[in-house]
Amino acid sequence: MQWRTRGIRMLGASAVTAAVFTAVAVPTGASHAGTTPTIKVQGGETQPVFSRADAVYQTVDVQTTVDSDDDGKRDTVRVRVLRPKETDQGLKVPIIMEPSPYWAGTLDIPNHGVDVDGDGLDDTTGRRLSAPPGDPSSRSKLTSELLGGAPGARAAAQVWSGYYDNYFLPRGYAVAQVDSIGSGGSTGCPTIGDRDETLGVKAAVDWLTGDAKGWDESGNRVRADWSTGKVALQGISYNGTLPNQVATTGARGLKTIVPIAAISSWYDYYRANGGVLAPGGFQGEDTDVMSKLIYTRADKEICKPVIADLAARQDRETGDYSKFWAARDFLVNAKKVRVPVFLVHGLNDWNVKTKQFAQWWEALQGQVPTKLWLHQAGHSNPFNLRIEEWLRQLHHWYDHWLYGIDNGITREPRVDVEQADFSWKTQDAWPARGTKDVTLHLNSGAGGNAQPGRLSTVRASRDVQSLTDQGRTVNANTLVDNETEANENRLAYLTPGLVKDVHLNGTPTISVDASLKGTSPYLTAMLVDYGTDTRATSGTSSDTSQQICYGSGIPGDTGCAFRTRHVTETADFKIVTRGWLDARNRHDAARTEPIKEGRMYSFRWDMQPEDYVFKKGHRIGVVLISTDYDYTLRYPAGTVMKVQTGISSVRLPVEGGGSAIG
Repeated sequence: MQWRTRGIRMLGASAVTAAVFTAVAVPTGASHAGTTPTIKVQGGETQPVFSRADAVYQTVDVQTTVDSDDDGKRDTVRVRVLRPKETDQGLKVPIIMEPSPYWAGTLDIPNHGVDVDGDGLDDTTGRRLSAPPGDPSSRSKLTSELLGGAPGARAAAQVWSGYYDNYFLPRGYAVAQVDSIGSGGSTGCPTIGDRDETLGVKAAVDWLTGDAKGWDESGNRVRADWSTGKVALQGISYNGTLPNQVATTGARGLKTIVPIAAISSWYDYYRANGGVLAPGGFQGEDTDVMSKLIYTRADKEICKPVIADLAARQDRETGDYSKFWAARDFLVNAKKVRVPVFLVHGLNDWNVKTKQFAQWWEALQGQVPTKLWLHQAGHSNPFNLRIEEWLRQLHHWYDHWLYGIDNGITREPRVDVEQADFSWKTQDAWPARGTKDVTLHLNSGAGGNAQPGRLSTVRASRDVQSLTDQGRTVNANTLVDNETEANENRLAYLTPGLVKDVHLNGTPTISVDASLKGTSPYLTAMLVDYGTDTRATSGTSSDTSQQICYGSGIPGDTGCAFRTRHVTETADFKIVTRGWLDARNRHDAARTEPIKEGRMYSFRWDMQPEDYVFKKGHRIGVVLISTDYDYTLRYPAGTVMKVQTGISSVRLPVEGGGSAIG
């Protein structure tokens, strides 16, 4: 996973309330004669009374319960801790921990080639890749820049990545970084989402409750006797995925997780409905590539068999769901989650797609306390977008679940959603209450079997329309453009201009009766907003005109930042969401079945969940293609897809249901 902003991004604001965002003039928490230091609570929240500059730094190697590198010894994970100096005088504090495979940087690793010579509709030919591995992923360069250097660059105790230390340590929290197995100072191998990786991070949590052993750099036994034993796990991207994993284990000390842009199923990151799929921006990446990317431990040989096993078992031939993927699917054990969860996701995130948050959110409803933020950016951190409110809610969330302070956070609206105009609204559920499914039929165009077709609540007469796949050389944006013109390489179906705004929130599904003849087994559906408008992209940029100091600074880390704003673009259309299916998995993502070329089948698959408003006067469009250049494997051009209109349809979850569309 690429992650854009795990470190501090610069934010700003004209002014803030000093009592909330700057250190107040109260005692530092140091003990008086015969007394133990304590936190200070005022106005229902912990106050910044401890010195960030004097924080104690320590490094601990924690013994896990696994031996992922099969060397006959238990793996260890490296933990780096910052804590108030008063913890050496009897103060006991909870800890906010960020696990990651990225703390030591990443390596330059080529992705798999995705141009396929074989015939995906003929089981006798297989899927032979015609291209060698692609260019090295840009992920390594980006991650290295965010982390501030190459492996081993984390030696300085005074400077800490992110904002947790500046804001939370003065308020009576310790903070920690954990190297996941196979990375940085840890041993073991990067196994990508399985139980070994999960139990590696769990061991760090267990050390804080006395349930795992740890040693300092000199080999001396170290105990976390300064800890209350209450732990929060937080992070973005892979750093947020690891908290999801550990939450399924029932770790005694874990009290809450805050997964941001995080994965809930690795299958849905690298696959979709039986098809081999790429995360946005990383075409050709897979678990073996990711493992090599984060394999930054000192021994560069011991994990080669483990990585080879990943390559063999991940199966880029069929894309089927298997035991390999089930071991990396946290929904399987979602019922074991017993801690409150605060989820965050970007509605324009095509790296860790929105299905990841939506299925996790749905699985946890009624089981544990949950909270959700959805913003208009992509794979990014909400700290950059809304610093005051983010810190207020996160602060109160941690104060409540780690210190037991009744500050009302659990009685506030559970869901915050950023709107297209970048204002925010709150609601008590997601999807919004009153949302109902609306079925729109894919009908032929006016005057008979014409393109573009019509998208309507009424089913019209059946016709057969066809497209010829050119997705190996033409990307989806090009195929979606010029919607009023016929294009032999796509099929498009449009509503009339909307008479009022239509609020989509939830997971659209597409049902198509179609046949395929050629080599590509893929069916791709895109839901498109047609209408010239200025819309958010996935990007953000810093506004350097204003600065805010949100926490305690030290040399090299001021605790101040500039506000980040959305990057927008004005365009005639936007692909709102999309979904993919391998036709051979039409009944089950775990089972490949032969396709008889030219025969009509009924296909049904999901698109990515979304919260989006189609404005009055715009048109909703459904565009069908086969190969999706940026996401699917690319078979030779020329596959013909024929679609039965009328009976084919899309089902949209719409606030207000059918009355919203008319």
